[in-house]
Amino acid sequence: MISVSTLAQQDPPPRVTIKLPNEKAADIPPGPYQPTWESIKENYHTPKWFIDGKFGIFIHWGVYSVAAAGSEWYPRHMYGGMLKHHTENWGNPKDFGYKDFIPLFTAEKFNPEEWTSLFKEAGATYVIPTAEHHDGFALYDSDLTRWDAKDMGPKRDLIGDLAKAVRKQGMKFGMSNHRMEHWDFMYPTAATEHDLYEPEYADFYGPPQKPDKTKASAMGPSAEEVMEGKEAPQNQAFLEEWLARCQEIIDKYQPDMLWFDNGINSRTLDPLKLRLAAYYYNRAAQWGNEVSLSTKHDAYLYGTVKDFERQGRAPQVLTDYYWQVDEPIGHKFGYVEDLKLQTSSQIIRKLIENISKNGNLCLNISPKADGTIPENQQAVLRNIGKWLKINGDAVYGTRAWELFGEGPSVEDNKSDYDFRFTKKGDKILYAFYVRWQGNNAIIKSFSTENIGKVKEVELLGFKKVSFTQTRNGLEIILPDKNPNEDISVFKISF
Repeated sequence: MISVSTLAQQDPPPRVTIKLPNEKAADIPPGPYQPTWESIKENYHTPKWFIDGKFGIFIHWGVYSVAAAGSEWYPRHMYGGMLKHHTENWGNPKDFGYKDFIPLFTAEKFNPEEWTSLFKEAGATYVIPTAEHHDGFALYDSDLTRWDAKDMGPKRDLIGDLAKAVRKQGMKFGMSNHRMEHWDFMYPTAATEHDLYEPEYADFYGPPQKPDKTKASAMGPSAEEVMEGKEAPQNQAFLEEWLARCQEIIDKYQPDMLWFDNGINSRTLDPLKLRLAAYYYNRAAQWGNEVSLSTKHDAYLYGTVKDFERQGRAPQVLTDYYWQVDEPIGHKFGYVEDLKLQTSSQIIRKLIENISKNGNLCLNISPKADGTIPENQQAVLRNIGKWLKINGDAVYGTRAWELFGEGPSVEDNKSDYDFRFTKKGDKILYAFYVRWQGNNAIIKSFSTENIGKVKEVELLGFKKVSFTQTRNGLEIILPDKNPNEDISVFKISF
């Protein structure tokens, strides 16, 4: 009998995959989309609800929330860089592996109605929870695996319950799927004793495959790997299973947005990704719904909302396409003890920055394993909602103007800008006054030559204010002090 310790020094056993009819995922349903880039480009349009909605909630919540340490990548690091931490706090991963966290992930205080009321109060218009993260545990009721929240841990369909509550509040519901990264995500880099290769858990762990340096990373190829044309490491059986699992999510939950991480970025996965897109969009055509994929980098050449992970990667200029940023409320995406939070003011500023350039903000929150959203995160969300209640007219349903802003950062991309702009129709402009300096505010871009004659100026949530307009710009007479706790907005009718 070979010991687990000995196995850790050898190549892992082959992946275990689901037995599919004819070893393939389901066929593409009839509809306007074919699995070609030309067909996707011709038929796709960005959903109006997304363009109008501007602000969404992303949710990283799962078994990794139990450990509440490191990050949502704990299942990877507990067999690697965090091995010492795991051993000291939970035991040898041979005796207490990642699977042993599942019974502790109870979500006993999860109340989807309370969650969605909070999201609505925060001013969000769409919600995207992680249906399955890199760890391979599904938070939905799956017929394709026993390793899901309906059969283990919480013993309930977390995604299904949340979807009903979100839609009841009138918000759109999306889902993120990170299964592609599961191929080698939990490969042991430090642990010589572990449970990853034990046969009875192979349908959960994979088992994880050894990263292949001759191929692209399963976490998503680097720019160099893309240029070199390196193929994705996953085998065809795994890829067909991935597609089948995506199809199950689509058919069971009819998500308004289906979000993917970097694992699908490889060009060699294009035939598979095109089958997914045609399946999803044809299904949506049958439902009569506007839906979209959301992916990173150039994973999809067409037919997607481009997503940027963290604000620092967001476009610095006005784009001719729609996009979003997934930005964590804290310094990690998943819940960890002592999560360091951003302020509501910082988040509002990022929202403004994005919508002035044709982007959205999808703010990630980090619930605890018991299903509660920590009070400090709730407070941040409520403060954002208070601001949006006053100034939402300048956010929802708007479009980027011909200039995204005015001030120092327009020239040198510094963050101490003065104004950011949006528009609504042909007769209303909004100016977000970021640096309230008292006295008068002068918007050079709003001269008579640029926008025509201004009819009136209103400080949202306050009252109409006096102004003068010349060929040099629009000068607004400010009240003695900023009536808003955060950024104030001028509504300019012309």
